[in-house]
Amino acid sequence: MTLSERDRRALLILGFAAIGVLIYVLVTDSPSGETDTPVESISASEKRLERMRVLSAQVPGREEIYKQVSAQLAGREKRVLQADTAAQAQAQLLQTIRRVARAQSPAVEIRASEFGNVRPLGDHYGEAPVSVTIECGIEQLLNIVTELTSQPEITAVNELRIYSANQKQKTTNVRLSVSAVVPRRLVPERKGASF
Repeated sequence: MTLSERDRRALLILGFAAIGVLIYVLVTDSPSGETDTPVESISASEKRLERMRVLSAQVPGREEIYKQVSAQLAGREKRVLQADTAAQAQAQLLQTIRRVARAQSPAVEIRASEFGNVRPLGDHYGEAPVSVTIECGIEQLLNIVTELTSQPEITAVNELRIYSANQKQKTTNVRLSVSAVVPRRLVPERKGASF
């Protein structure tokens, strides 16, 4: 049987490949049969194990901190004005303002009220503004502002405009804008392109 030229070339290449593999195995294999790589991986594994032990020892402390922070957040979330809609939240805020104004001596009447647009306040909350117009004395105004900011709900006075009203009775016309913190779900979604 005769071999074709193609078969001879294939056998020649196969022979060189076998010799190359044999040389590679003899050169890379150490005489004792061991290599340095497992020793390095053992020391790296030991370091990784020690790091995992340190991290696992920190877990109970971190869980305790998480529980404390969660409890603080729950306490603060109770101060967020809860309502089903933005209008209901603003109506609750208006009732709070009316209650504070009536508690003054003499009672202060709200002449006009206006609801503003609920807007985002950070990533998780919204701000529900209410503006009112009242006529009162300066002392009463200071008491109203102080009592509004000390309510159980998170409220703040955003804007305060004072105009003179009755100089004989020393009263002023006041436009007072108060906002309360509400859940983010009450903030209307913006439609259209955002810039």
